[in-house]
Amino acid sequence: MRRWIRTWGLFAFLLSASLILAFASRGSRAQEQPPSPLVTGTIQDSQDQPVEGATVQLGAEAEGEALAEAVTQSNGRYALPAPQDLPDNLFVQISRAHFEEDVVALSAADIQNLRNGESVVVGITTLPRRITPAFWIAALIFVAMLVLIATGTLHNTLAALLGASLVFFVSYLGEPLMEDLFIFGFDRALQYVDWNVIFLIMGMMIVIAVVERTGIFQWLAYMAYRLSGGRLWLLLPILMIVTGVASALLDNVTTMLLMTPITIQISLALGINPLALLMPEVMASNVVGISTLIGTPTNILIGSFADISFNDFLVNLTPGVVLAMIGLVLYSEFVYRKEILAPGKGEISPLLLEKLEERAQITQPGHLRKAAVVGTGMILLFVFGERIHLLPAVTAIMGATALLVWIRPDIEEMIEAVDWTTLVFFITLFIVVGGIQEVGLISLVATGIGDLVGENLILAMFVVTWFSAVLSTVIANIPFTAAMLPVVGYLTATIPGAGNKVLFYCLSVGSAMGGNGSLIGASANMVTAGIAERAGQPITYLYFIKKGFPALILTVALAMVWLLIRFLVLAG
Repeated sequence: MRRWIRTWGLFAFLLSASLILAFASRGSRAQEQPPSPLVTGTIQDSQDQPVEGATVQLGAEAEGEALAEAVTQSNGRYALPAPQDLPDNLFVQISRAHFEEDVVALSAADIQNLRNGESVVVGITTLPRRITPAFWIAALIFVAMLVLIATGTLHNTLAALLGASLVFFVSYLGEPLMEDLFIFGFDRALQYVDWNVIFLIMGMMIVIAVVERTGIFQWLAYMAYRLSGGRLWLLLPILMIVTGVASALLDNVTTMLLMTPITIQISLALGINPLALLMPEVMASNVVGISTLIGTPTNILIGSFADISFNDFLVNLTPGVVLAMIGLVLYSEFVYRKEILAPGKGEISPLLLEKLEERAQITQPGHLRKAAVVGTGMILLFVFGERIHLLPAVTAIMGATALLVWIRPDIEEMIEAVDWTTLVFFITLFIVVGGIQEVGLISLVATGIGDLVGENLILAMFVVTWFSAVLSTVIANIPFTAAMLPVVGYLTATIPGAGNKVLFYCLSVGSAMGGNGSLIGASANMVTAGIAERAGQPITYLYFIKKGFPALILTVALAMVWLLIRFLVLAG
C-alpha cells in the first residue's frame, strides 16, 4: 500500500512540475516576444452612430489579400494586428452590407511607427448608406405588416410572424440570385430583439395570472358602485381612477381584460349603455398607464431602449398624467352627460345587486395577501433597483418565481396563462423593425426629422409628441413606437438640451395617449372591443374615433404643457 502511494505520489509530483515548467517557459517566451502593434479605428455612419459588424481588413493592396482581419464591435471600434514583415504600402479596407465600401491608405509615417512597434490610430471613418433593393423590400414588408394589423386582415402576431419570415426568405433565398437582396441573417436579427422587454412582460404575465384568480378586480369594480351610491356622475370617475391606477401597476391590456366584463354587468344592471363606462375606462387606462415603466407596452419598449427606470417615468410623467386625467374625466362627464344624468338611471333592484355582489367576491384571500406582499416588494425593486443596476426584467422574473414558490399553484396552468402569442408578436416585431433599421430606412427618417427640427428642442418636442399621437391613430402604437425608438435616439444625441431624454417622454405621451384616437391605436382598445362585442355591445371604428379623437387632442395637449414646464422651465 505504501509503495503504491509512493509511486503515484511521485507521478503526481513529476506531472505537476512538468506543467509548471511548461507554463513558465511559455510565459518567458511570451515576455521575449513583444505584442504586435495594432491598427485601430472607429467606423460610424452619417449620423455619427457606430457601425457594428463591419469587416475591416489590412492589406498591402487596395483590393489585395488580407494580412489581418477584424469585425467592428458595438461601439464601432476595431483592432488589427500588424504582421511582422510590413510592406511599403498598407491599406485598411472596410465593408459592410447596406453601406458603401471604403479604403483608407496608411501614411509612410504610420507604417514606420508600426515597424518601430508602435500602434497606429486611423481615427473615425464614416461610411455612407447604400439604397439597395433590400432597402425597398424591407420597407415594403414593414408597411404591409402595418396594413395587415390596421385592417385586421391578419392577427397582429400572424402579421408580424409573416413579416419576419419574409425578411428571412428574401435574405437567404434571394441573396444567391442578387447580393443586394440580403437584409440580414438570423444571428444579426436576434441582436435586434430586446430580451429585457420579453422577460419583463413574461414575468408580469405570471404575476397577473395569480392576481386575477383572486377576484380582486371584480371586487374593486363592485366597490366602486357601492362607493358611488348609484350616482352615475360619481361612478364614472371612480371607475376611471380604479382602471387607471390598475393600469399603472399592472398593464392596460390586462386591466381592461379584467374590468370590461364586470363593467358591462354593472352597466346593464343600472340600465345604461355600457359604452358610457367602457370608453372612459379604456381611455383612462391608456392615459394613466404611462406614469410607470410597466403600465403600457410602449413604455416597456421605451424604458428598455433609453434606459429609463420605473422611478424616472413616475417622477417625470405623473404630474402630466394627473393633469390629462382631470381633463379626460371632465370631457367624459360632458360627452356622456345624457346617459349619466338621465332621470331614473342608476337605480338597481335588490336582486340584481345581490347577484353583482356574489360575482364580486374575493375567492382566494390567502393568495391575494401573498400577492400583495410580493407585489410590494417588486414595486420597491422597480423604484430602487436601478441603484444596484437591477433590470426590470430581473425583478419581474424574481417576483413571479417567488409568488409561484410561495403559493404553489398548478405550474402548468400558470405557464399556460402566459400569453405566448403576445411574446411571439414582440419577438417577430423586433425582427421586422430591425430589418428596416438594418437597411437604413430608420436612419433616413431620422435624418429627415432632424433636418426639419434642426437644433430647436421645443420644435422637436412638439414634432415627436404630435407626430406620434396622430400616427398612432392609424398605426398600432406598439410597432410604431418600436420603429420610432432609433429615430428619437438620434434626435436625442444631436439636439442640444435633449440629453435629459425629454424626447423619449414625448414619444411615451404621444404613442400611448395617441392610442385613444382610434380603435386600432392601442392593444387595450382592441381587447375591450372584442369583449364588448361578444357581450352584444360592439364598439365600431367610427364610434371610437368620434369619442376618442377629441380626447386625444385634449389629453396630449395637457400632458404637453407639463412636459414643457418640467423640462424647460423647472430644468432651467
